[in-house]
Amino acid sequence: MLIKLDIKSDRVNGLSFHRKRPWILFSLHSGVIQLWDYRLRTMIRRFVEHEGPVRGVHIHNSRPWFVSGGDDYKIIVWNYNTHMCLFTLLGHLDRIRTVQFHHEKPWIVSASDDQTIRIWNWQSRTCISVLTGHNHYAMCASFHPKEDLVVSASSDHTVRVWDITSLGNKTASPADDAIVKYVLEGHDRGVNWASFHPTLPLIVSGSDDQQIKLWRMNETKAWEVVDTLRGHIDNVSSVIFHAKQDMIISSSEDKRICVWDATKRTKFHTYQCERFRTWVLAVHPEINLLAAGHDSGMAVFKFERERPAFAFSGDSLFYAKDGFLRYYEYSSQKDSQVIPIQRPDSRRLNQNPRTLSYSPMENAVLICSDLDGGSYELYITPKDKVGRGGIVQDAKKGTCGSAVFLTRNKFAVLEKSTGQEVLVKNLKNEVIEKSSLPIPTDGIFYAGAGKLLCKSEDKLVIFDLQRRLVLGELQTPFVRSVVWSDDMESVALLSKDTIVFASKKLVFQCTLHETVGVKSGAWDDNGAFIYTTLNHIKYCLPNGESGIIRSLDVPIYITKVSGNTIFCLDRDGKNRVITINATEHLFKLSLLRKRYGHVMSMLNTSPLCGQATIAYLQQKGFPEVALHFSEDERIRFNLALESGNLRSAFASATQINEKDHWYRLGVEALRQGNSGIVEFAYQQTENFEKLSFLYLITGNIDKLSKLMKTAEVKNNVMSQFHNALYVGDVKERVKVLENAGHLPLSYITASVHGLNDIAERLATELGDNVPVLPEGKTPSLLMPPSPVMCGGDWPLLRAIKGIFESAARGGAVDGDWGKRLDMIDIDEMEIRDIDGILEEAEEENVEGGEWVLVAHQPERDTPKVSANARSSISVTPSQGMPVKGELRRRRRFQVVDIEP
Repeated sequence: MLIKLDIKSDRVNGLSFHRKRPWILFSLHSGVIQLWDYRLRTMIRRFVEHEGPVRGVHIHNSRPWFVSGGDDYKIIVWNYNTHMCLFTLLGHLDRIRTVQFHHEKPWIVSASDDQTIRIWNWQSRTCISVLTGHNHYAMCASFHPKEDLVVSASSDHTVRVWDITSLGNKTASPADDAIVKYVLEGHDRGVNWASFHPTLPLIVSGSDDQQIKLWRMNETKAWEVVDTLRGHIDNVSSVIFHAKQDMIISSSEDKRICVWDATKRTKFHTYQCERFRTWVLAVHPEINLLAAGHDSGMAVFKFERERPAFAFSGDSLFYAKDGFLRYYEYSSQKDSQVIPIQRPDSRRLNQNPRTLSYSPMENAVLICSDLDGGSYELYITPKDKVGRGGIVQDAKKGTCGSAVFLTRNKFAVLEKSTGQEVLVKNLKNEVIEKSSLPIPTDGIFYAGAGKLLCKSEDKLVIFDLQRRLVLGELQTPFVRSVVWSDDMESVALLSKDTIVFASKKLVFQCTLHETVGVKSGAWDDNGAFIYTTLNHIKYCLPNGESGIIRSLDVPIYITKVSGNTIFCLDRDGKNRVITINATEHLFKLSLLRKRYGHVMSMLNTSPLCGQATIAYLQQKGFPEVALHFSEDERIRFNLALESGNLRSAFASATQINEKDHWYRLGVEALRQGNSGIVEFAYQQTENFEKLSFLYLITGNIDKLSKLMKTAEVKNNVMSQFHNALYVGDVKERVKVLENAGHLPLSYITASVHGLNDIAERLATELGDNVPVLPEGKTPSLLMPPSPVMCGGDWPLLRAIKGIFESAARGGAVDGDWGKRLDMIDIDEMEIRDIDGILEEAEEENVEGGEWVLVAHQPERDTPKVSANARSSISVTPSQGMPVKGELRRRRRFQVVDIEP
């Protein structure tokens, strides 16, 4: 048996599997109840309420409930989602051994050391029946899976079957109206466990007499089956039927778990626990899992390997199932039986075929299994692929660690004794060559004609047998299976929860990690790897990027992927055909391989234009593509800024009309040197300081003057002074300083700039406080700089065509990319004139009554000199070109990038 989960804890007394989720619930002798996910190997919740050991737990089939019973005489019903105790049932007078929900009715059955079995109605929260008759401890009790029967086991050496049909209409008052249908006597000592068969009229019981007995029943009587199962050497603590297979599983205080053939009543497997006594068993009702609780914890087992052995070539699939080699044709989906391959006496766990290798030219099948410690069988199949199922073909056999075909008529056999030698044999099973392997090897895989992949614990080597040459090696986790692409250029190495991708010479490409086990995988026609986990079908691209295609109810094993169709085998070995939507991973694969025409075609014809696709395009560096398919204006704005598309960003900002977006648009437009959009964005945010500086560097004196007047209207002294400085209007600066109360500074400014009339007036007002100007010093005037670019845009970035720009403009690339793009012509946008801003300010001041308009003097008598002269007078910046005229030169700008 294969261990899936091993938990160390106090002694485990009770176990219960969840029917649908990968959960197991168990109760401890310490009084704690734990709920674990056995796939992820993590504890989900911990429940503490009982005082003393908890001996029985059971999960409800459909509700998020479980029930527990312990040594404190209490039965508690819990909600495992809310972590709450719902209610408590009281009535037993001694410790409670087991509890169980009915599969349909609102009932709970409990067995107690007070020698009674009680049935409770959890809706009315009352006991509806007390089953009395045992004269010693009632060790366990359980409902029949289909009929109104209860089976109980007791230390009085008996097993009793109770008929509870009359309880169907019972709702409240306790009464002994359940009757004993059978009393099964045969054990010599106390019976610890009894349980029903899930489908047959059988009961199995285990006792302190170290025996396991089978009982058959009908409508009138029950009797002991002749053969008693003997094999344990101590008390049998628990015994149950397997839910799906014809097996009985028993545990004992002799530290062993035994698996029995229920038909032949013989033991065919024993699991030795070595140090711990096993007290309780539980079988999953749906899948191939067993749980055992022992002195030091709990373990979850898988009975045997579920992965079917198969091999395919072209349209043919060969696989092993139920002791037969079967053939499946993909095109016609026809399934047929070929030849029997299982020995009649090979009923043992993990003896099914492990690997299968197929030579299509010779119709030869090579099967490896764990029989006799590792062996192979070579079969020649009928040419019509349909054999006579009753005829057993004599197979050519031998021992091996593993075996695989090398060429059409040769196969390699790994010597299991040494692990470092391989024998090459022909179809007559004759050794024709012997070769030493470069590393100690525990498995070999096909790697092309005459080549082998040799695996060790942490390394994989590709070895050419003919040339005795190592072609490549790779450090990997322990590899379970190998999947080659159709062209043998790439290989996927599957481990327990890891997939490693490499080239044909084992050059590492990428690694993919999963939190749950990887089950199978296959390459599709486009070079993507499709694989399955316990509950998903996923894809992986050559760059290691992965995603989910769809979820699964049960695990499957992929045999082939063709287009949107997955051919697979389920756990029962049945062929299944699953149709998937491959659009997502084909789109990403096309984008990865730079097939942009295909990408555009898929985006136009497939339902891919969701937020996930847009985010993916943005993440991978194609925001200009995502922009064309986004409809949310905020997302479009972000994508447009990222791709440098000012037109689209302007259109989205206009629709959103929020200051933050206008600010970000202004920053990006300034980075690209688009002064028109910068001016409009600053106007929308009323950022007059930055607007003033923009007019300064573009030489737009008229608008600077209007901004200065606007600042005066708004009583913004600093802005008014700065604009006066930018314009070179000395009179305005003197007036601003005078109005602000800085008469000395106003006097000095007027004197230095030769405004003698104003200086004399200010000197009169200052009286004795007239500042003295230093003698012998020639004043140097702060002169406004010359414009960097007169009026228009400036080429900070060079505009180049992006890879999708021709498509966006209706180019020759497939797909109409521009149909969803709402483009706004920047030439047509309305740059607000400063006069309009001034009028709004005036209206605001008149209505508010707060500001006072000061008449602006239209004439400036400031002297002007040449720009090269150093003088005591200011020089006005030269007038630049109109902004709108310059904007027309950049109307084709869309995608930008920095070019060295």
